[in-house]
Amino acid sequence: MLVCALIGSTVSLYAQSKLDSLQRLDEVVITARSIQKEVIPVQQLQGEQLQRLASHSVADALRYFSGIQIKDYGGVGGLKTVNIRSMGTNHVGVFYDGIELGNAQNGTVDLGRFSLDNMESVTLYNGQKSAIFQPAKDFGSAGSIYLQSRTPKFDENETHRVKATFKTGSFGTVNPALLWEQKVSEKVNMSLSGEYMYTTGRYKFTYRVEEGYDTTAVRRNGDVNALRLENGWFGKLPQGQWKAKAYFYRSERGYPGAVVRNKFSHEDRQWDTNVFVQGSLRKDFSERYSLMLNAKYAYDYLHYLADPRQDEALMYINNHYRQQEAYVSLAQRYTLLPSWDVSLSADYQFNLLNADLKDFVYPRRHTVLAAAATSLHLGRVKMQASILATFVHDNVASDTTAAANKMEWTPTAIASWQPFRQHDLHLRAFYKRIFRMPTLNDLYYTFIGNINLKPEYTNQYNIGITYGKDFRHTWLRHIEAQADVYYNEVENKIVATPTSNFFRWTMVNLGKVEIRGIDVALQTNWQPAQDLTLTTRMNYTYQKAQDFTDPSKLYYGGQIPYIPWHSGSAAVNLNWKQWEASYSFIYTGERYSSQANLPVNYQLPWYTSDFSVSRNLPLRTGDMKLTLEVNNLLNQQYEVVSCYPMPGINFKAIVQYTF
Repeated sequence: MLVCALIGSTVSLYAQSKLDSLQRLDEVVITARSIQKEVIPVQQLQGEQLQRLASHSVADALRYFSGIQIKDYGGVGGLKTVNIRSMGTNHVGVFYDGIELGNAQNGTVDLGRFSLDNMESVTLYNGQKSAIFQPAKDFGSAGSIYLQSRTPKFDENETHRVKATFKTGSFGTVNPALLWEQKVSEKVNMSLSGEYMYTTGRYKFTYRVEEGYDTTAVRRNGDVNALRLENGWFGKLPQGQWKAKAYFYRSERGYPGAVVRNKFSHEDRQWDTNVFVQGSLRKDFSERYSLMLNAKYAYDYLHYLADPRQDEALMYINNHYRQQEAYVSLAQRYTLLPSWDVSLSADYQFNLLNADLKDFVYPRRHTVLAAAATSLHLGRVKMQASILATFVHDNVASDTTAAANKMEWTPTAIASWQPFRQHDLHLRAFYKRIFRMPTLNDLYYTFIGNINLKPEYTNQYNIGITYGKDFRHTWLRHIEAQADVYYNEVENKIVATPTSNFFRWTMVNLGKVEIRGIDVALQTNWQPAQDLTLTTRMNYTYQKAQDFTDPSKLYYGGQIPYIPWHSGSAAVNLNWKQWEASYSFIYTGERYSSQANLPVNYQLPWYTSDFSVSRNLPLRTGDMKLTLEVNNLLNQQYEVVSCYPMPGINFKAIVQYTF
């Protein structure tokens, strides 16, 4: 992370409204299909669907959603960030079990450190969740990713459940994981999970020069040694529920770095410790009034070392960063009429950042958010509207100046219409204006920060359609499709520019970006025979994301860096008795590595094919599942980010035992 910092008859309507609100609180985990009839565009992977993909981190799974760009800086050990509809990584809110993951320092969340072994669902919303009963923070991002960890569920007379997993394969990977779920009482369940992962991160790649690929080298300094521990508690109340979680993550990793000027090896290292405790309570006090409380404390430690004694090309850096975050939220929902709900939520968040940099200003940030929202269901028409107020106040060391206070009001309007009662066809549209605050690095990083920065604003316009149909007496049992056309604007984009000294850069508001795009998703379920089922999932994205910052520049109106015009994915899963087979394909089209759309910055399209086969073995004491994966089946040589080569063909074997 440091490297990036540097360089939804009247009675039935009422009952449905109550039911919908409860489902949304659980991040729609119980929804059976990945394409949901939401007012807002949404995509979801969950349960077995997640496990069938050749994905082992959240970043890997997100590649199968339309409108997503993943930046992967070099294999297992590299930083992995996500960009939704080309608006930038800092405009993406990542929520874990309903509460946002934060990083006030640089605004990015490394999705590579979140495993799928204990994950129940991954859901992507454009704009925001189509719910009004939620914390104010949930209204505050241009796009949101919701990660829902596994919630214990027990059969009758069952008191506990254990799942043990062991993965091994290419790059010296050793990855054991254990999940214990316990029924503590009739009203309280508990889960405890742990995972250890080690990999050398070494893989062969070919190095491209002007005449073509001509050198084979080994990717080095991509090793990862990581430990994750989680403890969750889940309770039931009269007309309500509560949950609490403690999370611990510690890792040491090398940064494999860029391959430039025939330099294949880097020696910079990073150590991370991430700890948080959080809790949530929701209760319906009556048929009309509900309340929800959330709270969280987080501590993040980062140590970055670049030692010229190990690599003479490095400038000596030995920096330690410590972040703390305290967060509390209160949300209330009241039903005015059977089809009309209103909500009011208020959040407070405190962030501090300490570091051992010279002349560091030790920033402290106080953020207050308040959101008012309303939801109206009139027959086959659903409408929602909200307004979010955000107030930010920064404090710094006494001999320096803090950025001015910022107060912003941002609205959202959403509508959905089902034209025909007997057909599962829905039309939808939304408008949202939102902003992202400059990060603490943007404002205060030594020699780089600029306290006069303005927030980045985004305007989002979206119209879309969803359709679903069930079939009987045919091989095709179900089909769902959705398509959205959108236009986004990003104003006051924050960029880094050099000053008179090449080693000192500063952050300024320069950018203006316009994004026009189309997202299409299709899912089908087939049953050719009694014991044979087939599911397919396809996504396609077209984006024209243009930089209109400076009319005098050669690259004015050009495609912004790393945004392909065309991208897509496909996944096919076949189940026959105790066997499973899965094939997935990801395609990223041509793009440029710079605002200057010149031949020297042109990036070739790339694609990968992954295949896996699994066998379930029922045992007397439990169930065992054996899986063999072959990733990058065709040994494609590619780069997601220029000069950061990705692995070729690689293998993984997985043994999973559940009892």
